[in-house]
Amino acid sequence: MASDTTSDISMKDRAVQGFNRTARRVPAWPLYILGAIPPVVIFVFALTGRLGVDPVKSMEHQMGEWSLWLLIASLCVTPLRKYLGVNLLKFRRAIGLLAFFYIVGHLLVWLVLDVQIMSQIIADIVKRPYITVGFTAFLMLIPLAVTSNTWSIRKLGPGWRKLHQFVYAAAILGALHFIMLVKGFQLEPYIYMAAILALLALRLPNAFPALRRGGRRTKSQS
Repeated sequence: MASDTTSDISMKDRAVQGFNRTARRVPAWPLYILGAIPPVVIFVFALTGRLGVDPVKSMEHQMGEWSLWLLIASLCVTPLRKYLGVNLLKFRRAIGLLAFFYIVGHLLVWLVLDVQIMSQIIADIVKRPYITVGFTAFLMLIPLAVTSNTWSIRKLGPGWRKLHQFVYAAAILGALHFIMLVKGFQLEPYIYMAAILALLALRLPNAFPALRRGGRRTKSQS
């Protein structure tokens, strides 16, 4: 029984190591090209009348939802490495920057195509809580995007990691923005919030030790 368990662990380790070797050979820069495709497609759909009766609202919603997906994907990187040994760290910067650019797109659609009037924009940010929450999340992500480069990592030292922990609060605020935005009870935004909170819980120093790769190996071999 123990040998079967050890064999299963060995097979999983070989699979993970093979995946990591392949991932190391794949550059991160194609993600930026792939990430530029969906906004272009949705813009073309809007121009050709394929987004329904209110294409601006459809674009606004879709860009915001895609940015939330990317934020969640960026939060998956550390738990995947911690619990499964899957190393996607080299892609995290690209995923995070794409999330920020999608948020910028979401904001620009709202500013330029939806509201358009500056006084109304300011009033909405101040008076509408869901917009205040979303705009706060955007502001928190600006310094993270600006410092997502090797020079900033060297310059800021240990402070760089502390600064980029603001992404946790920004992700929570992003999901909260979605929850407050929808009318009535809709399950989807709560699923996003639950996913974000679960991923953050997995990052806690002593969280779920039995689920970690090392913990599983030690327990199986004992």
